[in-house]
Amino acid sequence: MFSDLFNIAIRNVKRRGIRSWLTMIGIFIGISAVVSLISLGSSLQTAITGQFSSIDPDKLTISNAETGFGPPGSTAIKKLNKNDLELVEKINGVDLTIKRYIRVAEVEYNKISNFRYVVNVPEEKNKKELVYDTLNVKPQIGKLLGENDAGKILLGSDYLGDRYEKEINVGKKLKIQDKSFEVVGILEEASTFTINSAIFMLEKDLEDLLEIEDEIDIIVVQVEDSKQVSKVKKSIEDALRKDRNLEIGEEDFSVQTPQQAISDINQILVILNIIVSSIAGVSLFVGGVGITNTMYTSVLERRKEIGIMKAVGARNKDILTLFLIESSMLGLIGGIAGALIGLGFAFLFSIIIANFLPGINFVINFSMPLITLSILFDLFVGTISGSFPENQASKLKPVEALRS
Repeated sequence: MFSDLFNIAIRNVKRRGIRSWLTMIGIFIGISAVVSLISLGSSLQTAITGQFSSIDPDKLTISNAETGFGPPGSTAIKKLNKNDLELVEKINGVDLTIKRYIRVAEVEYNKISNFRYVVNVPEEKNKKELVYDTLNVKPQIGKLLGENDAGKILLGSDYLGDRYEKEINVGKKLKIQDKSFEVVGILEEASTFTINSAIFMLEKDLEDLLEIEDEIDIIVVQVEDSKQVSKVKKSIEDALRKDRNLEIGEEDFSVQTPQQAISDINQILVILNIIVSSIAGVSLFVGGVGITNTMYTSVLERRKEIGIMKAVGARNKDILTLFLIESSMLGLIGGIAGALIGLGFAFLFSIIIANFLPGINFVINFSMPLITLSILFDLFVGTISGSFPENQASKLKPVEALRS
């Protein structure tokens, strides 16, 4: 009996043709949005946290309050200064401090100009080696900057190719703020896109070029014992608060561990995923309303058919089962198609992001539980959405149905 009702339901869905497909559009949009956005959000979370994978756990980063998006310290209105640096150096447990400049400068090559990030490389050997080790950079062409490379620069991997309509190679000269610098090397592609697009020069060169006197973007601190990172962090915060005459909660600076940075970003991304999923859920609600409307219209159009079925012995539960199968099929088909469309969009966006930001390891995380739950949810939406008109159809009396 159930197989007969199932076959009748399939024929009815096919017979309505374009109306069935229009009904499922809401489901298509909703489920494809949910699948694509959650997949992209999960992949973005993995890609961004991967940017911090090269930072050792015994490092602390100190910066002043930020005003926008960009590399740490680059968007702070008030910069750190030499007094802050000397204060941190005196803290027990601090092994080494490195000042970092992250500035924007005009770069010209082959008469083409644009603005790029320029960062410093310390001149002291131990600090230089620590920076290279922390950033995990290796030359693809040429060499890394050495102590005697004044007036020379090291480029990220983005400078390979015809970005300036003419190939840049070792020995070529770029103008930065109208001053010429010779290229000594170009780095291999890194996992961090900011490194790939940056220009590195010796600290003294950058200070002279941009007339930097007492402003530091960030201070990197290496702790003597990685097990004492939290203790050293607290000591630095206490010292800076005391020096700036600030109370707890009034800090205009931040001292972060790599774990803290990852945790903060993860919290933001989780909230973002919840918001976009909620927005996509509205489409699922609209799709459910569409199914309800279609099934209600179907009941009105098929009153005579229902009357005939009851006249030949169909029970109320048979009519209810028939309409339940039809509405569930609309939800199920919409869910499967929507999930496939959502995955297609996610993969398309991942390709676009990979082309525009080659330094980010952006790979779509295919989640079978997510796909399964999405499809089952659409099946549930289809079943619930059709429950009212289905119940109404099952209660029709044969005589009344045949008169209509």
